[in-house]
This record gives sequence, structure tokens and C-alpha cells, in this order.
Amino acid sequence: MKQTDEYYMKCAIAEAKEALREDEVPIGAVIVSGDRIIARSHNQTERLNDPTAHAEMLAITAATNSLGAKYLTDCRLYVTVEPCVMCAGAIAWSQLSAIVYGAPDEKRGYTRFAPDVLLPKIQVVSGIMADECSTLMKDFFLKKR
Repeated sequence: MKQTDEYYMKCAIAEAKEALREDEVPIGAVIVSGDRIIARSHNQTERLNDPTAHAEMLAITAATNSLGAKYLTDCRLYVTVEPCVMCAGAIAWSQLSAIVYGAPDEKRGYTRFAPDVLLPKIQVVSGIMADECSTLMKDFFLKKR
């Protein structure tokens, strides 16, 4: 059964909620090959004491390990918030076929700082369940302030 972008974004949101439970910035990601989730992750920068432990980076590593290949040419990344420049670079290097994200990130998103970092062949879809993704982030940072 072919799943929808909303279905996979709900899976990414579940990962973001796990990050929230761990007091991490609530961003979640899943990577899909065909119609099967091959990797899932959430931000773990606090747990791992690693500023590069973003949901996308961890999911890319898990997906390449799952496939036994360094390129993810037939895979799609679903992430709750627009990737930062670091993650967008990793997306380009891993050659994902598509990225689907929920909420934009006006402060740190790749489209603000490096809009051309992704390869032209990478399909980008934004705004999938944006309100729910954005609310997770806003609520998290309101509690921090």
C-alpha cells in the first residue's frame, strides 16, 4: 500500500516528540526507500554532546548502514523542520532523491543561507503538516525562555 507524505511526516513528528521527551530540540526525521521506512531519528545533540547530531544527519547514517551503500539515490527524507546548511550539505552528498519538510526555519534554514546547496535533481516539498511541526518548536522554546 502506497503511503502519503502526511503518513511519513506523522512518523517524523513521532520522532520529534521523542526528542521533546528527552529535552532535545524537537526535530524528527525518517528516510523512506520505496514505501518502507529504513531509518528514523531525532535530534540528539544533548545526549551525544555532539553539535552535528541532528535528526537528518543521524537518519542519513542509519539509512546508509541499512542499505550498505553511501548514496541514497532512491530515498526520500521526511523531516519536521527545514534543514540547516550542514544537513542540506549532507543531503546533497548522500544524493537523496527528495526532501519533504514541515515547518520552515527562518533563522537557520538552508534556504536563507545557501539556497543552492541541494543538487537540482533533489525534489523539495515543504509545508507538509507545517502547523503541527511549527507548534512543537514554538512550545519547546517558549518553555526554555
